[in-house]
Amino acid sequence: MATSYLSPGVYVEEVDRGTKPLEMVGTSTAAFIGEANIGPVNEPIFCTNWSQFTKHFGDFNNSEYLAHAVYGFFNNGGGRCFILNVGSNEDQSDSKKPSSKAALYIGTDNGPGTRTGLKAFEDIDDVNIVCAPGQTDPAIQDAVLSHCENMRYRFAILDSPETIEKGGVDKLPKPRDSKYGAYYFPWVEVYDPIRGNIYMPPSGYMAGVYARSDGERGVHKAPANEMVRGALGLKYNITRGEQDILNPKGINCIREFPNRGIRVWGARTISSDPSWRYINVRRLFNMVEQSIELGTQWVVFEPNDHRLWKRITRDISAFLLRLWRQGALFGQTPEEAFYVKCDEETNPPEVIDAGQLIVEIGMCPVKPAEFVIFRIGQMPTGGDVSE
Repeated sequence: MATSYLSPGVYVEEVDRGTKPLEMVGTSTAAFIGEANIGPVNEPIFCTNWSQFTKHFGDFNNSEYLAHAVYGFFNNGGGRCFILNVGSNEDQSDSKKPSSKAALYIGTDNGPGTRTGLKAFEDIDDVNIVCAPGQTDPAIQDAVLSHCENMRYRFAILDSPETIEKGGVDKLPKPRDSKYGAYYFPWVEVYDPIRGNIYMPPSGYMAGVYARSDGERGVHKAPANEMVRGALGLKYNITRGEQDILNPKGINCIREFPNRGIRVWGARTISSDPSWRYINVRRLFNMVEQSIELGTQWVVFEPNDHRLWKRITRDISAFLLRLWRQGALFGQTPEEAFYVKCDEETNPPEVIDAGQLIVEIGMCPVKPAEFVIFRIGQMPTGGDVSE
């Protein structure tokens, strides 16, 4: 025992033998990077409503895409976001003036508190979604994807160009392969108080749809077949035949349906890996991995023995059991949905001697019913239905 008892008496000790519940991290805090002609530059500002954004960066007159994207985010169910204004080339000092718009967005890393562009978001821990509204430059989109890949628990929402080539939708360019991003087409028609009806990139609206779907159903639900609030029309009306071309490429369409409004009609990432084909699968794993990482920090420097292995297995299993009960994992029983393995097999003597502890976790995520097929046939008249 850690305490010495020197005199007779009754002593009470608190013993920690219970579970340490793992908390589910947030999944819908967005980060927007764009240009505004007022407000702080290269300083991430936290906003929880539209009025906070206008206080710092003005309204629709003060930015080309940023204001409408943030408004669409809040209007569609978003509640938390960070805004980074990269300014413009004219805002930069002569000694550090970037040579292109892409350089403003990519930014530089001069250490904590002095990072610019996307690098500035590295100082913030609780970002889950990253958007650069209206930026279709391949260099900028590559930088956004690289940022999400390097930060591990972030997901990029990318915009298609506003107009497509004369060749049609089959000429629509696509970002590079990545399991950490999704790509949406076409731009949406929205109302602007000064300019009237205009077309805006969909990424900010999609980020709000993600947040709304997460809040109502959970991150395991694909953010698709959802209404796009504030959308009055679309730049292009996509037919089923055209979506037959786009969907296999990982280009998610926004479509207008009679009596059902304008809806998100795609749920794919831009990855060619079938394991990471769907947005909800990638984002579910992001949430689970980050929750486990943060919820097991107490393990560090604990004695690496059988008792610790059992405690870790118990805590992670309880967390995954909650997910299964919420419908996030596929299987009729917990054993079919997940497993947690932490024993002599995963932790042989050489691993323990290296100061490591290895836990093996398997999960079976639910995947969206992307193609719903009804098989309909005729029944013989006067026959026995049971035959």
